[in-house]
Amino acid sequence: MKAIGIIPSRYESTRFPGKPLVEINGKTMIQRVYEQSKKATSLTQVMVATDDHRIFNHVKSFNGEVVMTSSFHKSGTERCAEAVSKLSVNFDIVINIQGDEPFINPEQINQISSCFDDSKTDIATLIKKINSDDELFNSNRPKVEIGEDNFAKMFSRNAIPEIPSTEKKEWLSNQVFFRHIGIYGYRTDVLAKISQLPVSQLEEKEGLEQLRWLENNYAIKVAETEHVAISIDTPEDLKNLTIKP
Repeated sequence: MKAIGIIPSRYESTRFPGKPLVEINGKTMIQRVYEQSKKATSLTQVMVATDDHRIFNHVKSFNGEVVMTSSFHKSGTERCAEAVSKLSVNFDIVINIQGDEPFINPEQINQISSCFDDSKTDIATLIKKINSDDELFNSNRPKVEIGEDNFAKMFSRNAIPEIPSTEKKEWLSNQVFFRHIGIYGYRTDVLAKISQLPVSQLEEKEGLEQLRWLENNYAIKVAETEHVAISIDTPEDLKNLTIKP
């Protein structure tokens, strides 16, 4: 199967305008994401999808592949769908790579790609075991409940599955919980379909687009990772960055 990695990249971020072009030790964030993604052996091609000419021209300047997309997309999923529709080459799998994770581990991309060895997989994503109460009960860390076949059953900002007969401080001692790691892969035909779906009730409640896909009966395969990439969401995150690549 042929897989392409697409990096959605916007200039007009509410919390950090111009984020893709900030420099980290001599290279911009978007260049670091691109170069890390190119190391993934499962990808045939890597491309940035943007709605901004400053990002477009910068990617061209370091000989990266880039495509212009609409400024009206509400999610990276929609931007990926438009980008792949413009390609003259057909791909079986599209990997949606976060544009604000400059040190993403290429093996995570390979893990996502391997999920599609299972013919039942429509969409794939990553999970990581939760080891602390702070993480378990942090609503900014979406959780995943999975079945024995490693397909997602539910996503939530709350700890799932709940253990109503046990005190919350003892939940981690009685149950394995997983955090969702926000990188996705899609079969190309599935991506075209899900990008046209209306917002679902569960999605609106939780603010998680993957619930839209579950509610429309798409099968989301998960793979477990030990890595959590450093995400740069705000200028403060950049100031606090301690990794020296």
